Amino acid sequence: MSADDRFESTRRRLTAHQAETVARLADAAVAVLRERGHAALTVRLVAAQAGVAPATAYTYFSSKSHLLAEVFWRRLAALPQPEGHEGTPVQRVTEVMRAVALLVADEPELASGVTAALLDDDPEVAHLRVRIGTRIHERLSHALGPGTPPEVLEALEVMWDGALLRAGMGHQSYARIADRLETYARLILE
Repeated sequence: MSADDRFESTRRRLTAHQAETVARLADAAVAVLRERGHAALTVRLVAAQAGVAPATAYTYFSSKSHLLAEVFWRRLAALPQPEGHEGTPVQRVTEVMRAVALLVADEPELASGVTAALLDDDPEVAHLRVRIGTRIHERLSHALGPGTPPEVLEALEVMWDGALLRAGMGHQSYARIADRLETYARLILE
């Protein structure tokens, strides 16, 4: 994650101390999910796990959905950008999609929580959805290379969104979706 991403909040720029508090809250949210599940997670419970006052947690996160969307954003922002243009466009696109799909593959409670969170109408979540979508757009665009028709990129993004939603709803595992992405990408690109 770049320094800009670490200190960027959906509400305001963060000092180093504030960024550390937000990181503790994000880590605590994952711990609470593992221990108690998505239904039991609350901002107050996460604050207690992180050792901060609930009012402090609400200073940074407007809702449980906002907190979970932030967890996903932080993981996505920390993914290294694939270098170069080695392999075919299908291979590069598959590598990008697989890396993002596997961000939550081993954590079913986080996966379902993030899926629900990203569908929330909370304005802070909407802001993070744009940031997440933009980051994925950039990664796919880079993988495709210059000269790719915009419709192809859009088709990949729609397929990608649907694949993640399908996994998040429990119809297929994230690992299975990650395995199927090459087939889906090949259908679009060929």
